[in-house]
Amino acid sequence: MSGTVRLDGRSLTIEALEQIALCRYKVELAPEAVARVEKAHLVLHELAAKGIPIYGFNRGVGINKDREISSDFFENYNRNLIYSHSAGIEPAATEEQARAVLAARLNTLLLGATGVHPQVVNMYRDFLNAGIHPVLPLRGSVGAADITVLSHIGLAMIGEGDVIYKGATVPASDALRRAGLAPLKLGPKDGLAIVSSNALSAGIGALVLGEAARLLETADIVFALSLEAIRGCISPLDEAAYRLRPYEGAAESAAFVRSLLAGGDLPELDTSSKIQDPLSFRSACHVHGAARDSLAYACKLLLVQLNSSDDNPCLLADEQRIVPSSNFDVTAWTLAFEMLGIALSHVSKISCYRAIKLGTPQFTGLPRFLSPDPALAIAYGTIQKTFTSLDAEIRHLSNPVSADYFSLSGDMEDHANNTPLVVRKTAEIIDRLYYILSMEAMHAAQAIDLREAVRLGQGTREAYAAIRSVVPVLSQDRFLTPDIQAVYKLLASSELLKRTKGGMAANE
Repeated sequence: MSGTVRLDGRSLTIEALEQIALCRYKVELAPEAVARVEKAHLVLHELAAKGIPIYGFNRGVGINKDREISSDFFENYNRNLIYSHSAGIEPAATEEQARAVLAARLNTLLLGATGVHPQVVNMYRDFLNAGIHPVLPLRGSVGAADITVLSHIGLAMIGEGDVIYKGATVPASDALRRAGLAPLKLGPKDGLAIVSSNALSAGIGALVLGEAARLLETADIVFALSLEAIRGCISPLDEAAYRLRPYEGAAESAAFVRSLLAGGDLPELDTSSKIQDPLSFRSACHVHGAARDSLAYACKLLLVQLNSSDDNPCLLADEQRIVPSSNFDVTAWTLAFEMLGIALSHVSKISCYRAIKLGTPQFTGLPRFLSPDPALAIAYGTIQKTFTSLDAEIRHLSNPVSADYFSLSGDMEDHANNTPLVVRKTAEIIDRLYYILSMEAMHAAQAIDLREAVRLGQGTREAYAAIRSVVPVLSQDRFLTPDIQAVYKLLASSELLKRTKGGMAANE
């Protein structure tokens, strides 16, 4: 897939960032944004010429803010700043993650609030378009600007360190030469502009939020299939109930589930004598909806991050002044990610409970553990240990960590958020939750097979077919790890989501 995304510093979406990172779209720079960068660079040098002390330009950084930097030392100082800040450790980012980080920082540079040399901005663009991806360590940042990690981008730009280029890890100098690019010659404040932002957290965070959106739709699909499997009550999906309690996420989840069930026989069943199902079924859309609301809040705040300046100092070119700031503080959206992690732990827990209920005869009227022959097959008894152990991991990962920080740099930097860790553990929650949903889906499909005469809805029919395309019915005991992995791949690749929604659209 190929295409182009135009960046202007003000309108980057999560979807566009995913296109750049995951689909390898190229980038072009909006002319008005380039003009802002050029103007800001001139204004910065004009202010410095007046003798104004400027952090990272003619003064040092961190606790060294009181040290004067002479003009004949500018290039060496900025190179040393890159060297001294390059302290990240493994694991390294994937190429997709590296592209997300480059795109996130490029977009904020286009606001013209750094005074960086335009050649630096062009180098971010050229790296993305040439497919030069710095080997970027993921650990080492405390979340008060990702300085120890983003510096590795600076290394690559000056022709040092390693990059991934054309599928191989090579010295940055080789990749630059092969791509026809010259190493950067760093000027005053260029080093600080490269290292001092939250682009690591924000870029990868955007990918995590995009994945979270797909996960929650997938969770709705799996729940709908489980509801079909137990021949459950659909009254909790009634649109009128959500008008009386108008939480947007819950209403969206319920509407999606109703569309999945439409055309099947479940809406036609008389469940009045059953009255209601266990809460893991009855409250599913409210729980999934809470996660949707948390996700929407996180997206709203992260979009501010992606389209605003997190530079210190902040250059106000139109006002001809530069302002020391704490715009690199990301407490607001870090807390939103932690809230999302907690919400996802609830999604995980009720999925586990639904899978347990699916294996319990008094809830299904089917054989214990969905055995095809209780006298000869154990079926899904022991698999409960697998998904509940993963839920324990998710519960642990959902614990907040943003409040765990040290006072650093001579007690000048006494607040942080551990934002890269927060983002990383949210991604790990999502990955484990795909496994848990996969095992619930296996239960649901098996229960549907045991019932035989079930007319599935337009969406659940597509989901069932997708699952059965990778895992056959359990007609006798077999080792289950390959089945789990196959359904996990189906879900985590978004293939289940695509096939379900695609099939529904084709039938409209």
